[in-house]
Parts: sequence; C-alpha cells; structure tokens
Amino acid sequence: MTITDALPDLDFPGHDKLVAAIDAAVVAGDEHAVTAALRTTLCGMIRDRDVQLPSCVHDAIDDHYARREIYRSPRLGYSVVAMTWGPGQGTPVHDHCGLWCVEGVWDGELEITQYELLERDGENFRFRAAGGMHAGPGSAGSLIPPHEYHTIRNASRESVAVSLHIYKAPMEACSMFVPNEGEWFARVAKTLQTDEAA
Repeated sequence: MTITDALPDLDFPGHDKLVAAIDAAVVAGDEHAVTAALRTTLCGMIRDRDVQLPSCVHDAIDDHYARREIYRSPRLGYSVVAMTWGPGQGTPVHDHCGLWCVEGVWDGELEITQYELLERDGENFRFRAAGGMHAGPGSAGSLIPPHEYHTIRNASRESVAVSLHIYKAPMEACSMFVPNEGEWFARVAKTLQTDEAA
C-alpha cells in the first residue's frame, strides 16, 4: 500500500466534478487568488444538483459537532472536511494554525463571528468581536492568516446544519481560546479529531 492509498477519498455523486473544480481553484495563484477562486467555486458546487455530499455528513453526533474528512488531494495537498452541526453546537474562538481555509454552508444556517486580535501577553490573548453574520446555504467565506480567529455555531434549536471546509493542508490541530476576563482569553492547544465517514 502506498501513502496515497490511505488518503481520505469518499465516493459521492458529483465527486469528480467537485474535485476538478477545487483543483482548478487551488492553482489560481497566491493565497488571496486561491481563496477568492475557491469561494466562487464552492458557492457554485453547493448549488449544483449534480454534487451531493455523502449521506453520512447529514447525521449529527449528539455530544460534538462532527468533522468528517471526505477528500485529501494527493497532488495538491488540500483537505476537504464536511462538518455537521447539531442544534446549538458550535466552536469556541479558535485559529486555523496558519492555514488558509474556505468554508461554505451546504445545508441549514450558521452564525459566524470574526474576532480581531488586539494584543497578546504570553499565552493570553485579547480579542474583540469584529463582526458576525448568519450564513445560509450557498454562502462561502475565507480565512487567511493572520485573520483567522472566529467562532461558528448552529443557532437553530431543531435543524442540523452542514458546512464544507477546504483547507490548504489537513488541519489536525488548532488553538482554542478560553474566556478569561473581559476581552482576554487563554490559549489552549487542541488536537482535532475526525469522525468516521462512510
């Protein structure tokens, strides 16, 4: 077995169309050109009836939001992760470990809040919310370090939401920021787990 045999690559309707579109966007130039191209691509793919994510990504997990890696490019290195948000599930303030990312809402609605880093004192960071939005199906946004701090939450009490995240490389860890006092947060390193995708 070669290394590439072990890379996540789920079969689903429109798989090749989605991968080809992402491949074309990822080679668009610098990180600003790539993320702009990916936002356009992802919005189009979400609306494309030929592309349907694997059925498992619509199943929420009771005690945490689900992260299912459905594809990793053996040639370009990017990772595609479907996240499933049960009612009320969300993230703390977190970063993306220096990786650019494009995130699109596939189903449902998500509440996204960006945070601006104001200052740092060792492992303590002072953030201020810098704007939020409710994102519905077909919308996409991007994060380019150092502007990578945010929260995501499914504000619905009843519905599941699904988002698709394309990362420059597999995101296996990040920093979470735990509220401390006022605008200050303490950084905590977090290893990110992936849930089984089938």
